[in-house]
Amino acid sequence: MERDFVGRGPHNPLERWPNGALVAVNVVINVEEGAEAAWPDGEGNDAWGEYGIPIDPAVRDLGTEGHFEFGSRVGIWRLVRLVERFDVPVTFGVCARALERNPPFAAWLRASGHDVLGHGYRWAEVTAMSEDEERADLEHAMRVLPGLVGRPVRGWYVRSFPSERTRRLAAAHPDLVYDSDAVNDELPWWTEVDGRRWLVVPYSKVHNDTRYFLAPTYATPRHFAETLIGAADFLLDEARHGAGARLMTVGLHPRWSGQAARAAAVRDFLAHVAGEPEIALVHRDQIVDWWTDLAAGGVGSD
Repeated sequence: MERDFVGRGPHNPLERWPNGALVAVNVVINVEEGAEAAWPDGEGNDAWGEYGIPIDPAVRDLGTEGHFEFGSRVGIWRLVRLVERFDVPVTFGVCARALERNPPFAAWLRASGHDVLGHGYRWAEVTAMSEDEERADLEHAMRVLPGLVGRPVRGWYVRSFPSERTRRLAAAHPDLVYDSDAVNDELPWWTEVDGRRWLVVPYSKVHNDTRYFLAPTYATPRHFAETLIGAADFLLDEARHGAGARLMTVGLHPRWSGQAARAAAVRDFLAHVAGEPEIALVHRDQIVDWWTDLAAGGVGSD
């Protein structure tokens, strides 16, 4: 996989999004709870709970298991209520095993108009897998997810960061058309994988609630809200001054942003951007369709 330090340089392929917005904001809610490593599944303990206290691998970590359960029992519904309150389209990045274990949420998602981004069958580091293991996890998820959500799943991204083979394995699947494992840009870009034209819609590890736990951390949820609001305002100002249409991705997790105080940051951000006429809240499938149509017209074709 070759590195690209140039991208589009100073050029932006479009002035506004097809719906007239200067800034498109895509909120991605990561549904991972129940797909993480846990003792009942014979997989040991996971490390992404609410605290960093080291637990002997020979001892079951009931504390971390409880934090994940909070996300699926309480946190996801708090975020759902915010999504419904502000009537915003979002993307749910779903681990298939997590959805299997939460039938009420699976039923809500199936009945909703929100799009779904494949996030693995298990929530596990693909860089620790063999190629056969990573392929099997992808294929298992892509067998299960469309039936659970009642519609096609067209995009893929993995836990943390991809392996060197992740994009190749995703592009080999006939139902997938894009991945979101890149963090090297804000706008989508095209590449070629084994002769197939492939779209990359970048994700963000910065506009992401993982920053509550990764230094420098947010001392309060207000700092997260200020970060997101500041980014959206800057992108809008940038676009108004000729930089072209912008895309902002926000990553949320039910076990973290579903906590009451942290949910306030999500509420304040949604209230801010939902009231700005030149900012559009969109889902990822919409971005994919727009960029594909633009490329067909010779715009944004890279």
